[in-house]
Amino acid sequence: MEELRAWRGRIAAELDAVVAFWERHSHDPEHGGFFSCLSRDGSVYDDTKFVWLQGRQIWVYSRLYRTVPRFRRPELLEAARKAGEFLESHVRPEPGSSRAAFALSRDGRPVRLQRSFYSEAFCALGLDELGRATGEERYRAWARRWAGAVWGWARGAPMELGRPRFSGTPPPLWGDPRRDPQNEPETPEAEAMAEWGARHVLMHLQLEWSMKLWWPHAEAMVALLAAQRFQPRPSLVSQFLQVAQYTFDKFRDPEHGEWFGYLNRDGSVALSIKGGPYKGCFHVARALLMCEEMLDAILEGEEAPQ
Repeated sequence: MEELRAWRGRIAAELDAVVAFWERHSHDPEHGGFFSCLSRDGSVYDDTKFVWLQGRQIWVYSRLYRTVPRFRRPELLEAARKAGEFLESHVRPEPGSSRAAFALSRDGRPVRLQRSFYSEAFCALGLDELGRATGEERYRAWARRWAGAVWGWARGAPMELGRPRFSGTPPPLWGDPRRDPQNEPETPEAEAMAEWGARHVLMHLQLEWSMKLWWPHAEAMVALLAAQRFQPRPSLVSQFLQVAQYTFDKFRDPEHGEWFGYLNRDGSVALSIKGGPYKGCFHVARALLMCEEMLDAILEGEEAPQ
């Protein structure tokens, strides 16, 4: 278990470094909320704010503040609080809507709405944890409203579908293809070409088919430790050590901090960005926190008198 004890220290240090990266680079002191589109060095390359990533980062900050003594810092909770207020003030595409926008402009104007309800689900998750961390019931009340909407949709309640144009949506560069009559097929030949093109596109794997992504590796570390905690086997420890070493060697950026999100199949970096519309302050920090907690439980179990 000495190797696991050493990894416990590495994981704790990495969690500290990852959170510090997002504290340095993602906060918007002017409007509140978090930037997620960060370059390798943490500079912001797009100031769009993605709602589900706002909720996720609120959850991370609030959970760390509430459960990990070394993160019980007022500035961490205050950043989560400001982001929670930013969400509740701006996230609805129109007053009274039960939906949450997928993306907001920097100052909080709705930009895009998705047909899924990930935004609403992570609003509920983040605001509930913020309420637990602050002890303020209003955040948990907001969370219950979002959770109630998700629960209704999951059981078949009608959703506000479609992607309307909002005040924060930039004008299309080449016009709106949905409303341009020149883009409508005019002949059977054009329709046949469109059908042939769509069919052949669908014959090919997704863009990232050969990539290795950050979040499955982070979740694999969590899964292997969870299995070891409840059904200990030497093979699980070996697999965890193998996955953890590969993940730290390939995804971790020792120069600028945080992890690369997208590797090629050979382990080389495919994209050097640290965040975007789908990668923010969540999977890495959450996985490291869970690994630290489970390693504590595993190591304490080993040291307990038999």
